[in-house]
Amino acid sequence: MDNRLLPILRSLMQTLTYALDTTWRILLADLGVSAANVLRRAGLPDDLLHQPSVRLVPEDYYRLWNGAEQEKGDPLFAIRVCEAVRSESFSPPLFAALCSPNLSVAAQRVAKYKRLIGPMQMDVREDRDALTIEFAWQGGAQAPPASLVMMELLFCVTLVRIGTREAIRPIDVTTTDLPSPLVPYEEFFGTRPRRGPFHSVSFAISDAVRPFLTSNEPLWAAFEPDLRQRLADLDASVTVAKRVRAALHEGIPSGLTTMEAIAGKLAVSKRTLQRRIEAEGTSFQQILKETREALARHYLEKTALPASEISFLLGFDEPNSFYRAFRGWTGRTPDSVRQGA
Repeated sequence: MDNRLLPILRSLMQTLTYALDTTWRILLADLGVSAANVLRRAGLPDDLLHQPSVRLVPEDYYRLWNGAEQEKGDPLFAIRVCEAVRSESFSPPLFAALCSPNLSVAAQRVAKYKRLIGPMQMDVREDRDALTIEFAWQGGAQAPPASLVMMELLFCVTLVRIGTREAIRPIDVTTTDLPSPLVPYEEFFGTRPRRGPFHSVSFAISDAVRPFLTSNEPLWAAFEPDLRQRLADLDASVTVAKRVRAALHEGIPSGLTTMEAIAGKLAVSKRTLQRRIEAEGTSFQQILKETREALARHYLEKTALPASEISFLLGFDEPNSFYRAFRGWTGRTPDSVRQGA
């Protein structure tokens, strides 16, 4: 692969994909389902769960989740997942949470970790009466499965119960898509979920500050520097230019390569995007040129696609425009690059 593609792909992986770790294999085993069958249902590689440092685009991750739900064949799948969670099961967010002194601190720690796990946001709000945790999903054209959303809400309740060893009940649960049947979820939460504009769960402040019996501050103190470094690395890597390149990877094949189109993908105005790009010492046209050139080299060197198809994938109206542009970028013809001349 062209080395020029690596920063682009790395940025995409960090900001728009879900991390997959060994806890998936453990979870599927605890649920009593065949990992091989789940992967086949999802149309994913058979060895996926044995590969190191795997990250999936949202659509693939949701297919994996749906595959597990179908294989389990249980309408209460989200509840079954949370029932399988144990304090001795190691996963970074669970570890970070259970090292916390209470739910108030645990929620803040997990919220940081969500940025590393996938394209989702966990907001924590606290006032003198309640602590509210709200979830939102980012990136991808497909909404997350309703059972995945419900699992995140259920997990918050599971977490505080594991930590305190008390049957804590939330005071409010809202989601945009209520599960069916609803009664088992009402029984699990101890309160009736209601339809609302957000995915959120709220706890009385007295429960949010109830001590976690699992708290282990020395372990957290040793663990936290690594978390902070990983977050710092993530923040440092996501420049505006890299976000533009990531958006162009989706936009170029469809011909949506104008600054207006990319600004729309990034949810900013054209003027704001231009200002931020210029602050990084480059321009939109330069990023577009570099992205097209990197993709063109990749297609020419690593695939057998004809130049006409490459031209189309790069958003050119016809092959001659691609040939002229490529010669302008590199001083060479596409054929000479493909032949290694």
